[in-house]
Amino acid sequence: MQRFTPPQRLFAYAVAALAGFVDVTGFLQVDGYFVSFMTGNTTLLARDLAGGASRVAVPALLIAGFVIGVVTGTLVGDRLASRRKVVVTALVAALLVCAALARSVELREISLGLLVVAMGALNTALSANRESPVGLTYMTGALVRTGQLLADRIAGDRKANPLPFALLWLSLLAGALGGAVVGLYWGAASLWVACAFALALCLAAMRIPARAPTA
Repeated sequence: MQRFTPPQRLFAYAVAALAGFVDVTGFLQVDGYFVSFMTGNTTLLARDLAGGASRVAVPALLIAGFVIGVVTGTLVGDRLASRRKVVVTALVAALLVCAALARSVELREISLGLLVVAMGALNTALSANRESPVGLTYMTGALVRTGQLLADRIAGDRKANPLPFALLWLSLLAGALGGAVVGLYWGAASLWVACAFALALCLAAMRIPARAPTA
């Protein structure tokens, strides 16, 4: 996050907010599983395996779908690397529109699959640097960096700034809160709000200089 320009940081915060919004929407649809938080799904997979749960395939397929989304987003983004943010967010928006359409005709499983692929792809929007990627739909790394930089600050390093990583976490929290409120009141229609959010991100990405330094 320290390497990002101000527009890139704002874009990253918006992506995290979208991830939180969609994750809550998926969570409400699938009764306790996640579409972007794969650490949680891995824990649930272990629980279901140990307990012999009949739904053991659910977390396994969600994890596989997420990886497929990362692969797809990476391939698409690498093909048009100079416009990575635009093409990846356009891909995510298209997947979310398809998910909303599937949900509107009660194809819940297909809708859920499209949501998890979309969230996997979303993580590649700022992934030009393979060695040090920024997680945009999960916040453990952001919280670790917040704690590390806060410790450096306390130890006397005045250049250490935990705020960008803390704001990344807060962005996901804000998006998740918005998704929970909209989902509880509007139900499946909340997916269309997510589509509009993703399209707005795609338009915003067009305004970020193509040759600016990336993550």
